[in-house]
Amino acid sequence: MILTWTLSAHAQRLLIIASPLVPQSSISTKELSDIYIMKKQNWSDGIKIVPVNREVTSREREVFSKEVFHLSPQQMADYWNRLRFQGKLPPSVQPSDQAVLNFVRTIPGAIGYVSTRTLPKDVKVLMELQPEKP
Repeated sequence: MILTWTLSAHAQRLLIIASPLVPQSSISTKELSDIYIMKKQNWSDGIKIVPVNREVTSREREVFSKEVFHLSPQQMADYWNRLRFQGKLPPSVQPSDQAVLNFVRTIPGAIGYVSTRTLPKDVKVLMELQPEKP
């Protein structure tokens, strides 16, 4: 089955946020992809990376999946479900920007994404992800 979808011309931007304990001050899209497909599991100082996603039906997850992986959220969910059979846990899922912020604030090594409508306090902003124009 082939899934097709498009983002509106005014697609929302996302902020990639991390725990204040994360040693990095910025991140590349490639490194972000490696983290979320579980290829990169530790920060440079050895702290375990703990990625967090929004729910599969959220607009934020749609933008994140398209811009980082060039896949739909459902295709990425299928990928993470296959990882479960290899004994690997997929990223945690949170139901709102505020929940992602709280998770990232309190879990050392955490990384996640929120809409730019959210004011991220007490976290590091590593990147602003801007969707490509359709």
